Amino acid sequence: MEKSNKKGFFFKQYQAPNQSPFDKLFEIFKELITHTSGDFDEAISWLRELDVEYKLTDENYTIDDFIEDLKKKGYIKDEVKEDGTPGLGITAKTERAIRQQALDQIFGKLKRSGSGNHKTKHSGNGDEHTGEFREFHFGDSLERISLTESLRNAQINNGVEHFMLTENDLVVEDAQHKAQMSTVLMIDISHSMILYGEDRITPAKKVAMALAELITTRYPKDTLDILVFGNDAWPIAIKDLPYLKVGPYHTNTVAGLQLAMDILRRKRNTNKQIFMITDGKPSCVIERDGSYYMNSNGLDEYIVDKCYTQAQQARKLHIPITTFMIASDPYLQKFVNKFTEANQGKAFYTGLKGLGEMIFEDYETNRKKRLK
Repeated sequence: MEKSNKKGFFFKQYQAPNQSPFDKLFEIFKELITHTSGDFDEAISWLRELDVEYKLTDENYTIDDFIEDLKKKGYIKDEVKEDGTPGLGITAKTERAIRQQALDQIFGKLKRSGSGNHKTKHSGNGDEHTGEFREFHFGDSLERISLTESLRNAQINNGVEHFMLTENDLVVEDAQHKAQMSTVLMIDISHSMILYGEDRITPAKKVAMALAELITTRYPKDTLDILVFGNDAWPIAIKDLPYLKVGPYHTNTVAGLQLAMDILRRKRNTNKQIFMITDGKPSCVIERDGSYYMNSNGLDEYIVDKCYTQAQQARKLHIPITTFMIASDPYLQKFVNKFTEANQGKAFYTGLKGLGEMIFEDYETNRKKRLK
């Protein structure tokens, strides 16, 4: 009797990947250090509490052993705190690890594509050869003509004895435009980003870190600038993202947009865009004399009109604005709709879940088309 091999599924109990005690704790530590805005002591305090509750360590490997390994591996360093006492802080190596973790969490395990860029669907005088050929069209650059393929066509079409080369024999190597992108990411750090018991600033930081890691590793010819806005607006470096905190600020959207456009004016890339993450209404503007006009009660017509003016100005500069509104209040949606209409940009009304994926998809979509 012949035996038949049957195909099917075999289910077994899940087994976690084999990780060293250090690697297991390091994954948790990176998450905690993001939530504590780079405060090492607070992150370790939380890690010790988790250890008590979930038995993360044993007598063979303790939290103190983990701290020693962090030192040996270059993830933390000795430093002097603001009050003058000695302490420990994270290093640039940890900052890079945090950005990579954010990228993995939000965008998945993306494969590097070398130093190349995505291309638009437009054919023409690009500098990226596709390896494919097409007929010569009036206006094509002479440098694109493939001599070998054109001569081959002439021999086939006209014969060897009566050789002649006509326009119909010419073929060119196709090329595609590379859509290099300059992006400014605006992050709202007004007090409302931590109100009502919801931490909104940490997801915003993670999105920024992941986007920064994506661009620097996958699209090195693109540029990303990050700015924060509260009562004022100012740029921050990518390395400063883990330490970003919310302040006792109002929301000066106008100052953020003005700074974003100033930054993009200096960029040489044709394609430019602004991403704005916010959860509240604009409630502050700076007057010409340097004083602040603030109003947190409802939508102040004077303030929102200035926001609409900035949206229109960005449109004249061919800079689309994509707003990610982390709020669902109808009157705020009405404001964002009018703001988006003034700019001819886009708006997403979203909670914190899925924010990163949404920004990633929009970034990828925008850089595959030519923004004019």
